[in-house]
Amino acid sequence: MRRQDIDREPKVYTLAALAAGLIAVLFLLSEREEADWLQWANLALTVYFILAALCLLLAFRRQMRVNPYSYNMIFYAGFALFVLSLAATHGYASVLFFLSPGRYDNRQILFTLLHSAKNYMFLTLPLLLGFSVALFLSNLSLIRHEGRRFVNILGMLLAFLLVAGEIGIGLLDYRISAAEQMSVLPNVIVNLFAAMYLYFECMILGTIAANLIVLRRVPEPDRDFLIVLGCGIRGDGSPTPLLQGRLDLALGFYERQLRETGKAATFLVSGGRGSDEVRSEAEAMRDYLLSKGIPEKRILTEDRSADTTENMQFSAYIIRSRKSEAKSAYFTTNYHVFRAGIKARQAKLPAVGMGAATKWYFWPNAAVRELLGLLTEHRGTQMLILLGLAAAYTALTVLALR
Repeated sequence: MRRQDIDREPKVYTLAALAAGLIAVLFLLSEREEADWLQWANLALTVYFILAALCLLLAFRRQMRVNPYSYNMIFYAGFALFVLSLAATHGYASVLFFLSPGRYDNRQILFTLLHSAKNYMFLTLPLLLGFSVALFLSNLSLIRHEGRRFVNILGMLLAFLLVAGEIGIGLLDYRISAAEQMSVLPNVIVNLFAAMYLYFECMILGTIAANLIVLRRVPEPDRDFLIVLGCGIRGDGSPTPLLQGRLDLALGFYERQLRETGKAATFLVSGGRGSDEVRSEAEAMRDYLLSKGIPEKRILTEDRSADTTENMQFSAYIIRSRKSEAKSAYFTTNYHVFRAGIKARQAKLPAVGMGAATKWYFWPNAAVRELLGLLTEHRGTQMLILLGLAAAYTALTVLALR
């Protein structure tokens, strides 16, 4: 990733033009009744969704090349899957329209759009059930090994919400009686609920995709600085197994780079002292590296940071004060690589991250915490997208049931 590209991200203005075309098609649908015309109109909708999905996938691909540590990665990946499901359902409807001309009207097309969120939920039900079961079982093991704490049941809570959402939507949809099928308010409630569920499902799937992609990236063996992010130390001041895993990963990269290119990188250990810690995390990491034979002149310490944001901000300041165009890599745990990369980008620090493996029962719950962190840090974006979905499904409900 080049420094000059760190703030350049792909724009998907094509989606605005495609959306304008969709609005025009929907307006025409509400005014026309001819069956032959409706067949081609539904086919046009299918083409629209295929193009929209391609636009999102191409933006996702370019985002990977420019800067994969971006919230856009989640949006592009998550909603591309949903738009592809829209293309599939409307493609299927197009086949039915051409096989049985005159049987369907414009309301049928609108109902296909209106039920898109519910259809996507039911289509992805097996995937979500499998994911929820795995999340629940990993949390049981986590509690058995790490004890009963609120942070250790976040995976269980997410699994419960995912399953409860599917059941809730199904029950609400079923309970709308025949007399209420054409009533606007009950349908608005169901479709708004489905739209909210759809949004968070897209965010979950998009986050999983983004994390898997950045975990496959490996820095080139030409790094000037290796940043190791702190994560807590033992009562005696030594690194925890989690922190030791990050240090060992950085050591392995250091040795490989030295062996392949002869270039010795400088370690930058980053982490302050918590209220319950006997010394700073940076000091504990420095001593660990010294015990592994790393020369003291090859270790810089940053011991003021209290979180990932400050890790990256303070590290960036130290690196820029020593070399303006430095090449860096950062080392953390696998579930934290994507979010840490976003923080590095915000600090204008071009760096590639690597994630150390952790126990199988630990990382799913930690990944849920990372997801919650990503969502809460982009509250404005969340609200805009949610309001947009709410407005779209409310308008579709009114249009279809008028």
